[in-house]
Amino acid sequence: MVDGGAVAQAVNYSWILTATFLVFFMHAGFAMLEAGQVRSKNVANQLTKNMLTWSVGVTVFFLVGSGIGDFVGAVSGGGSYGGVVAILDPAQQLAWVDWLFGAVFAMTAATIVSGAVAGRMKLRAYVTYTVALAAVVYPVVLGLTWGEGLLSAQGAFGDWFGAGFADFAGGMIVHGMGGIAALTAAWILGPRIGRFEDDGSANVIPGHSITFAVLGTLVLAFGWYGFNVGTAAFPLNGDATELADFAYVGRVALTTTLGMAAGAMGAALVSLYKTKKVDTLYVANGMLAGLVGITANTDLITWYGALVIGGLAGAQLPVVFGFVEKRLGIDDVCAVFPVHGSSGILGAVLVGVPFLTVPDAGVSLAGQIAGVAVIGLWTFLATLLVFGTLKVLGQIRVSRSHEVEGLDIAEHGVETYPEFGREDGVAVDGGRVLRPDGGTEGPALVMAFVRPDRLAEVKQALAEVGAPSLSVTTVSGRGSQPAKTGQWRGEEYTVDLHQKVKIECVVADVPTADVVDAIADAAHTGAPGDGKVFVLPVEGARQIRTGAEGQDAV
Repeated sequence: MVDGGAVAQAVNYSWILTATFLVFFMHAGFAMLEAGQVRSKNVANQLTKNMLTWSVGVTVFFLVGSGIGDFVGAVSGGGSYGGVVAILDPAQQLAWVDWLFGAVFAMTAATIVSGAVAGRMKLRAYVTYTVALAAVVYPVVLGLTWGEGLLSAQGAFGDWFGAGFADFAGGMIVHGMGGIAALTAAWILGPRIGRFEDDGSANVIPGHSITFAVLGTLVLAFGWYGFNVGTAAFPLNGDATELADFAYVGRVALTTTLGMAAGAMGAALVSLYKTKKVDTLYVANGMLAGLVGITANTDLITWYGALVIGGLAGAQLPVVFGFVEKRLGIDDVCAVFPVHGSSGILGAVLVGVPFLTVPDAGVSLAGQIAGVAVIGLWTFLATLLVFGTLKVLGQIRVSRSHEVEGLDIAEHGVETYPEFGREDGVAVDGGRVLRPDGGTEGPALVMAFVRPDRLAEVKQALAEVGAPSLSVTTVSGRGSQPAKTGQWRGEEYTVDLHQKVKIECVVADVPTADVVDAIADAAHTGAPGDGKVFVLPVEGARQIRTGAEGQDAV
């Protein structure tokens, strides 16, 4: 005879693990989203922070944070203290599955902060805050809410407002909290060099890859189904005879989808109104803002409520980002606060509006506002304490020279794109710094500036004429190609320095004219900005290995 309880347990925990893995995969989305929005010199730093957020944070949350959350819940809600250290040695190993499901939510809150402080924070300062957030900052919020503490129906909020603070999957508890922490951190840290003028006007510092940013957005959206739909945690009841939480999973799946779509459309419409263009990054950020806005309420709102809340979350994003940038003067690199902070607040408050929810939702608007205030105030003060202390100790920000050089080199000793090396360490085909390739009329240096997308064709052409070795450097410059206007997150800026690739090749046995013709033919498109080729005489040369000089050296 089939044991219904065993079937229900197997199905339920398989579902929980599947949702857990989906939420974990969101870290890949965060990594790509943030990497795309920073300069190429800071990509490895951003990726490293994302990996360390998980590695350090999940360890600290297991050893300390989970117990702190249970303790805060017991203290503020009058519950039992028995769970404070229970996760270290649970009665059943399945308890670790429940813990892991909560841990991926905690680490989502932790990784949100990294995008706002990109490009200028010391790695040790970021890791220090990750420890604090995983050990105390997030667990306190967890204990006050889902831990049946002060803000829950079992706590004082249940008595004061007739209902606890409603947050289905962490719209405010995870995302809103993370967004407020990120804004506070960016404020204490200060802006990147060159982000603002002395008069307070803002300069645009565009990220290096829209492609990565959009890819990260779509990965996050995919994982969000684990975040929201996965929170409908138990498909079957105890004896597997009927649906448990799955009875409302259809509503969660639908409202999550509609909120996401409405967020993208809301941001696109506001971008179109403000700039007469549909900004790609605003559409991506708006999609995420819509998801954040819907996360706290997705189990209780109607389908049209999802469109309203998601649309408002997307529409507020350009407005709030402009306010943070132009009014507050805070450099939020990845628009973390408008995506996670204000959207999370919006969604948590609007679930208290009866028009947007199902009948008898049992949510207090006043209680929602009060809950947002408590979580926001705690997060702000705790973050201020940690980063304020680091700033006083001089341990929060990298040096000016390191910031200009880029954190990939300064903090990690690597380059994300080594084939486009810097002047003091160029990357060269053939594995040598310089392999001369002859010239009948004497050694010459052929130097060309071409479009980056023609580099592969130029390399092939040089190989075909017998000069396959070259030095390549990525540069920016201005010639006859006219300036143009670019747009990054809805703000226009003048692009008068165009990205080029500088190619250098010393020739001796191959006719210089052949090398020049090969480069010119391969780089030609017929449009302004194809570049130029220069030929310079080589007055002297020395081979380092042998000491040979002059013609013998090349």
